Amino acid sequence: MAMKIRLARGGSKKRPFYRIVASDSRMPRDGRFIEKLGTYNPLLPKDSEERVKMDMERIQYWLGQGAQPTDRISRMLEAAGAIEKKERSNPNKGTPGKKATDRAEEKAAKAAAAEEAKNAPAEEAPAEETAAEE
Repeated sequence: MAMKIRLARGGSKKRPFYRIVASDSRMPRDGRFIEKLGTYNPLLPKDSEERVKMDMERIQYWLGQGAQPTDRISRMLEAAGAIEKKERSNPNKGTPGKKATDRAEEKAAKAAAAEEAKNAPAEEAPAEETAAEE
């Protein structure tokens, strides 16, 4: 049986409230679970102690039994110091999108054209002066 430690949503529409539960991974998100391990209320301020409550003893038990925490739960456990931080790398997240790259290319092209226009008259002016002198 593949065990997960995950969030099960409760609360009403636009007022989320989550239970941290140990459940079989084949069960639905808000469905049957084995044990309630804590709560998470995202509406409270981030520095509030009430925002995330976890029974660390039971969480350690389930981790010892082979339960895998979801990404969000693993971040909460890392913040609580229960597990070591994982190295995360998402190189595509920081790259700009297609429209932003197009705008950057257009801006670079305009800057290059302006630079050429700025340098071109300075070079042509002596040629005009020599033609006027003759």
